[in-house]
Amino acid sequence: MASKINQNDVFARFYDDGVSTALFQQGAVSAAFGCAGGQQVYTIWQTGEALAVKDVDRMVRVLDLAAETGCPVVTFYQSAGALLAEGLDALTASAKLNAAIAKVSGVIPQIAVVVGVCGGTSALAAANADLCIMAEGAELFFTPPFTSAAKGDKVEGAGTAAAAAKAGVAAITAPDAPAAAALAAKVVGMLPSNNLAGPACFDFQAPDAAFQAGQAPDKAAAALADAGSLVEVWAGYGKNVYTALATIAGEAVGIVAAGETLCHNCTAKASRFVRLCDAFSIPVVTVVDTQGFVPSSADDIAGGMREAARLAATYADATTARVCLLAGRAVGPVYTALAAADLKIAVDGCVVSPLEPSAAVSVLYKEELDASASIPAATKAKAAAYAKEVCSAAAAVAAGAADMECAPAGARPAVVAALDILRTKRAARLPKKHGNMAL
Repeated sequence: MASKINQNDVFARFYDDGVSTALFQQGAVSAAFGCAGGQQVYTIWQTGEALAVKDVDRMVRVLDLAAETGCPVVTFYQSAGALLAEGLDALTASAKLNAAIAKVSGVIPQIAVVVGVCGGTSALAAANADLCIMAEGAELFFTPPFTSAAKGDKVEGAGTAAAAAKAGVAAITAPDAPAAAALAAKVVGMLPSNNLAGPACFDFQAPDAAFQAGQAPDKAAAALADAGSLVEVWAGYGKNVYTALATIAGEAVGIVAAGETLCHNCTAKASRFVRLCDAFSIPVVTVVDTQGFVPSSADDIAGGMREAARLAATYADATTARVCLLAGRAVGPVYTALAAADLKIAVDGCVVSPLEPSAAVSVLYKEELDASASIPAATKAKAAAYAKEVCSAAAAVAAGAADMECAPAGARPAVVAALDILRTKRAARLPKKHGNMAL
């Protein structure tokens, strides 16, 4: 089992200058208030003891107070579980906590930092946070790994930070608890204090390298974001999509960069991140250069179609500012899903098409190709010409599939200009309880 972590060591890395005001320190839970990353924030600290009903009530009280004052809450999880002597009262208390977390979700940012043992209903609460940060050496599970192993279901690394990252639960992992706290402070500073506050703004430096066509997703994001500002989230999950909080020209944004082909985990990851950004009106910058969704029946059955539908609905439903950079290939359904944006920028050399150019010309020019001396060579030449004439950046702007055109080196200035245009965006949804996207 993970050992208990010293609160003073963690708070020294979390709160600015290590200074905070204690709210209460009785029982298995304590709370404090102060500034982290320049942002006013509440913390809930579990001491590692079993949680009594009164401890859970205090956690609920802090969530309610944070919502009333419009401040984020960071909860540090390490607990021996519920106090079983309290029986069903412990069960109803955990349900009350879950209801409180759901009530303030999307109102104030909630960050879970797992520094010790976090199992059962505590794991449910941690996984329901906007972002979950986990220290290596901590444990996060529904079923204790030793219990599962005793039943013949032994999984190497079960309950570890690496396993939680692979499952898409831990958004960020850190070497130890103090490092996890420092990362939590950085993330809190980049998020708005609540859903009515504007995006955070910072001093900035331009990136070291210019944007280039054909870059890997992480390199493309680094070429757009301010130097040193990227904080990647869910790196261990859906690895063909890069998601990160960052700043561009000093303004906090969320960056989604798609690469290779997108499996059901990739699309689920992107949807989750865009949903987070939209809840707090953080502008979303999407970089599209991908072969599209995985052409696999197995992935479809595993949830590929459902998650792709969810992704398309999430982008379409978002009211935050959305900028799409068509940096490379954006063909067919993936354009429909990812390019649902307020402003779309086509980079010279990109390919924007309803169908793969080689497939399109095989239909449009079938007779001509059949009569050629070499069908493969003729198809390749015809597809190249088709891509240049019909699927280019200029053609996309002319057809309304993009709003602006830029050279690769001008991608960052174009994105900065688009974000500036959308700074005063106002949008309203049709009256409804909520949509019914494919969750």
